[in-house]
Amino acid sequence: MSIRPIKMILCLSLAAFAFLVTVNNVTDYQSNYAFVRHVLSMDTTFPGNALMYRAITEEALWHAAYWLIIAGEAATCLALLAGTLQLWKRRHASGAVFNAGKRCVLVGCTIGFVVWFVGFLVIGGEWFVMWQSPTWKGQDAAFRFCMTIIGVMIFVNQPDIDTIEAPAETMG
Repeated sequence: MSIRPIKMILCLSLAAFAFLVTVNNVTDYQSNYAFVRHVLSMDTTFPGNALMYRAITEEALWHAAYWLIIAGEAATCLALLAGTLQLWKRRHASGAVFNAGKRCVLVGCTIGFVVWFVGFLVIGGEWFVMWQSPTWKGQDAAFRFCMTIIGVMIFVNQPDIDTIEAPAETMG
């Protein structure tokens, strides 16, 4: 199998993941809204936590933060879908043309990385000390998502070169 279809399959797989996460968050809004509410309000962190001044207790801000997360997930999906389509259209083109079609994939991966790394690991995990909560922890899942995204991003970003089919060598 050629490397190009593999790259397209991986990009489409990430898009499918981001799509399902987005759909789940919209259609079962309350489940993950509770997660966002508890993380931002810091109501399940260690007792006597000296960082409680960071807590957000305004319901409107909980909803705004959750919709920002959902928008980031949806943007990840759309950029990855657009990138996969660009790669599909250029699958028989020269390496330079195919490489130029990777832009939307890289944008989608970057958005996804920002959502799950910056949003969940940096802001949720460290600013709102999500790691202190016995229940509302998302760092492990977010880390898996980040590493998958980065892995696909690195692989897809490897330059595609023009190849000429070499005749099969004979053993002898």
